[in-house]
Amino acid sequence: MTTREYVRDGAEIYRRSFATIRAEADLAGLPPELVPVAVRMIHACGQVDLVDDLAYSPGVVAAARGALRAGAPILCDAAMVASGVTAARLPAGNDVVCTLRDPRVPELAERLGTTRSAAALELWGERLGGAVVALGNAPTALFHLLDLIDAGAPRPAAVLGIPVGFIGAAESKAALAGSGLAHLVVHGRRGGSAMAAAAVNAIANEKE
Repeated sequence: MTTREYVRDGAEIYRRSFATIRAEADLAGLPPELVPVAVRMIHACGQVDLVDDLAYSPGVVAAARGALRAGAPILCDAAMVASGVTAARLPAGNDVVCTLRDPRVPELAERLGTTRSAAALELWGERLGGAVVALGNAPTALFHLLDLIDAGAPRPAAVLGIPVGFIGAAESKAALAGSGLAHLVVHGRRGGSAMAAAAVNAIANEKE
C-alpha cells in the first residue's frame, strides 16, 4: 500500500494552523481582545482575508464575555451553530438555545409570513434580554431580531451576526452594524454556522 506523506500529529496540525493564520492574516488593526476571535473564525473558514470584512462595536467581546460569565444563554438561529458551541469552554454552564425545531414554529412562520428561522425567534421571549445571540445561517433571522428589538423586545448583551447567503445576508449584517447594538459581523455574503460557533468559543475561552 502506498503511504502518502502528510502531517499526522493532531497537536502539530493545530499548532501549524494557528501559526499560519497569524503569519498570513493582517491582524494588526484589530483590538487585542478581538484577535483570538478573528483567528478562530479564520480557522473555521480557511480564509485569511476575512479580517477585511470584520466589523464590530467597541467592547463587544467584553460585553459578550461578561454576559456569559453572568450565566446568560446563547441564542442560536440554527442547530449547527448550537452544536458547534463547545460546552467545556462556557464559563457558567450557559444554556445554548435553538428553537428552530420547536413544533410551534411552522404555524408561527405561516402566520407571520416569514421563514421558520425568523419565526423561531418569537419563542426566545424574555431570554433575549442580556443574552449572547449567535446567528450563522439565516439573514431573515437577523432582520427579524432587529424588528423585534425595534418593537420593544429586550436587548441582548451582544449579537454575533454572521449569516451566510446571497439574498439578504449583506443587507442584514449592514443593518445590524448600524443598529446601535453591541455586535460582531462579517460584511458581505460570507458567514456560516461554523464561523458563528467559532466566535462564541473564542469569546468564551478567556485564556486565548
